[in-house]
Amino acid sequence: MIFKYDFSLISTLWLFLLQTDKLHPSKDTVFFRDGVRRIDFVLSYVDDKDGEKKQERRRAFEANLEKTGLELETEDKSDSKDQKTYFLKIHAPRDVLATYADVLKIKVPFKKSDIPQSQDVALEWFTQPFRLPGNIMHPEPDYFTYHFDKTKTDFFLIGDKDTFFPPSTRNRIVFYILSRCAYYKEGQKDREKTGIKRLLSNGTYTAAFPLHDCRYWKKGRNAEERYNLYKHWARFLCFYKEQPLNLIKKYYGEKIGIYFAWLGFYTEMLFLAAVVGLICFIYGVLSYDDNITSKEICDPKIGGSIMMCPLCDKNCTFWRLDSTCLSSWQSHLFDNEATVFFAMFMGIWVTLFLEFWKRRQARLEYEWDLVDFEEEQQELQTRPEFEIKCTNRRLNKITQEMEPHLPLHSRCARYCLSGATVTFWISLILACITGVIAYRLAVYASFASIIGNHGGESGIHKNKTLLVGGLITPQLATSVTASCINFVIIMILNFFYEKVAIWITDMEIPKTHLEYENRLITKMFMFQFVNYYSSCFYVAFFKGKFVGYPGNYTYMFGKWKKFRNEECDPGGCLIELTTQLLIVMAGKQLWGNIQEALLPLMRNWWSSRKGRHNPENHYSRWEQDHVLQNFSQLGLFYEYLEMVIQFGFITLFVASFPLAPLLALFNNILEIRVDAWKFTTQFRRPVASKARNIGAWQEILNSVAILSVVTNAFIMAFTSDMIPRMVYLYAYSNSTSMKGYINSSLSEYRIPIRPQNMTEDNWFRHFNTTCRYRDYRHPPGHENEYTHTMQFWHILAAKMAFIIIMEHVVFVVKFFIAWMIPDVPSDVKARIKRERYLIQEHLHNYEVEKLKLQLSASFITEPQTSETSLTPDKHEVLSECL
Repeated sequence: MIFKYDFSLISTLWLFLLQTDKLHPSKDTVFFRDGVRRIDFVLSYVDDKDGEKKQERRRAFEANLEKTGLELETEDKSDSKDQKTYFLKIHAPRDVLATYADVLKIKVPFKKSDIPQSQDVALEWFTQPFRLPGNIMHPEPDYFTYHFDKTKTDFFLIGDKDTFFPPSTRNRIVFYILSRCAYYKEGQKDREKTGIKRLLSNGTYTAAFPLHDCRYWKKGRNAEERYNLYKHWARFLCFYKEQPLNLIKKYYGEKIGIYFAWLGFYTEMLFLAAVVGLICFIYGVLSYDDNITSKEICDPKIGGSIMMCPLCDKNCTFWRLDSTCLSSWQSHLFDNEATVFFAMFMGIWVTLFLEFWKRRQARLEYEWDLVDFEEEQQELQTRPEFEIKCTNRRLNKITQEMEPHLPLHSRCARYCLSGATVTFWISLILACITGVIAYRLAVYASFASIIGNHGGESGIHKNKTLLVGGLITPQLATSVTASCINFVIIMILNFFYEKVAIWITDMEIPKTHLEYENRLITKMFMFQFVNYYSSCFYVAFFKGKFVGYPGNYTYMFGKWKKFRNEECDPGGCLIELTTQLLIVMAGKQLWGNIQEALLPLMRNWWSSRKGRHNPENHYSRWEQDHVLQNFSQLGLFYEYLEMVIQFGFITLFVASFPLAPLLALFNNILEIRVDAWKFTTQFRRPVASKARNIGAWQEILNSVAILSVVTNAFIMAFTSDMIPRMVYLYAYSNSTSMKGYINSSLSEYRIPIRPQNMTEDNWFRHFNTTCRYRDYRHPPGHENEYTHTMQFWHILAAKMAFIIIMEHVVFVVKFFIAWMIPDVPSDVKARIKRERYLIQEHLHNYEVEKLKLQLSASFITEPQTSETSLTPDKHEVLSECL
């Protein structure tokens, strides 16, 4: 009896718990309260002081949404965690989805693919550790697809009618409706009162977003895509694994998928460049002891006996050449014979990268059904902002309908203002760079007087300053401090550039989304190009080129300003360019990772921690996503911009720093996982959108690739000391070695030097009657004293010849590689042709069968005949779908 009593009590308690669960269902769901209708979009709002106006807008907007066929359900603020926020849940029924899928020309499957997938059996054992499970890499079967047509529903492969359109397609369709739905009352007409974007900007709604399918650390009910993305993609421990691009595309859409495909391919190609660059650096280290030039500089009998002319006016004294011993060794690590090979290799590498990416992109276009994604589709549709702001209308000669139009005089005025603004901000950048150069010239004298003041014979300067001077030269000290200041200025100006570029682009009122993005890309890249690369161009091509010689130095702002132009180190300016590139590039990558990873992690740590410990039935799915960051329309724009700027660093100036690709490789391995982590855990789910390529960034990459050949050729010719050494070795050396090169590369000047622009030191303390300086000029007493020697002209001719030969060799190889590698793989071409053939064949057969059914139905005289019973079951079942 006791057992029976306990059993009945347990049964009663269990039934009570089940009923309680039904009365209070889990809120961690992506369905309406009925548990059947899926939530395709969520809008949130709060009551405030302008509540009546906003409430009126919401009522009109929601009424118009219901007229389009959308179904709405509101969660009261009393049910939300903050007791302030209302949530409006939106569901798109099948009829609405079918109608707008037809309008947007969304591709759906009509036949299972019968083309076998290629498999790399030979390398399967090697690539197995890097692969992901098959269900993650290929979350859905491969089908032949065709644009959806509502009148041909039985033509397509419709399995489950509730899941025929995936969530990414559903939220894309709903957002299309929201963007074009008006919120004025019936009977009124106000074109400005249109679209969810305006309602968000005026505060009527606080947020609009589709829902994630589940929590990223836990599977949901029949939903696990976000969980799989986090487990197999977003964690840093998966850095060596391939990316699940098909799952990314399915969950986030093709536009985000193509970005991660490009970033992954770029990182893979960087591995080859990093390996070659590391080999070149190792060569510089291994040939350390064979560097005769540095040995001569460090030799007390050679470099120690050469008295160099003062580095600045008034405050600087003479200094000995051996004080730059360490700097010359450092310069050799990057300025050696392997650098020439690496510069030419990178010119070819960038071509291979761009050509192979075109092939990879073409394959993705086919696999993701983007081959026929043409102008009439999403990206080239008119922006709602253009329709609202353009009050004038004109007749479209093609469609014969009235459309918004921006008059020519208004367009010209906007373009003129835009051009003037761009010019002003670029001038501001150049002014800042000029200020940094002025800083370099001003503090150079101070560093020279402090660091270089240890070369006297008396030894009175051999103190702590001697230790510092032995480690760095005045040129290097100036370059390091100026690079740090320049980096800070770059970061400050970037903050303003982004806002100015967006304001200018909005002012121009581009007609389409694609046009808007392309214009913004062009402006931002122009700003960033000048901002990031100006200082590197100065060091590479201007520093040390217009110095003059003792007694006749060149001054930046005229002699009255006393800003004497900088000289290069006796080992060349390449080490200073390396320093500049390293500080700016590494600093940008470090700051970018702090912004993207550490700051969001610290900011969201507390809220994420609270979210994990809240019971699911008290913390709804829409509230969990509401507290996440919004992914703006320009989210990918900044990601692309960051990588393209990095691409410029590793191509335009890579001859000065062979380790740049290695730094970029490490950064990109981290970047992929940081971006994946942000998308999966920190951002609301973006609205899925299509893109068949990386857009205007492709042309920018091509332009940078061409420019990189020119810049690296000029760096090797005019910034590196390689060409003067080669000319001396083959034309002026008596022993076919580099012995005597240092003496040959330095010219003489007679002491005393003009007191108005040289130090007032007591020259009689020195036994030398002359000082040396870096140039190729005739010595004092020569009939053409202080004019350029024939060796100078030979070196100049060799530099120009090197530039011409290197550019032509690299360009010929580039064009030959581009010609040899087709943009579209042959198997992809065959698949595209077969799919088009099957589409035509199946459409023809479908229309014939449909016509037969219509003709047979027209001869039916009785309600039912044996002929109608022969109608295939397929048509009876599929006609009910959608």
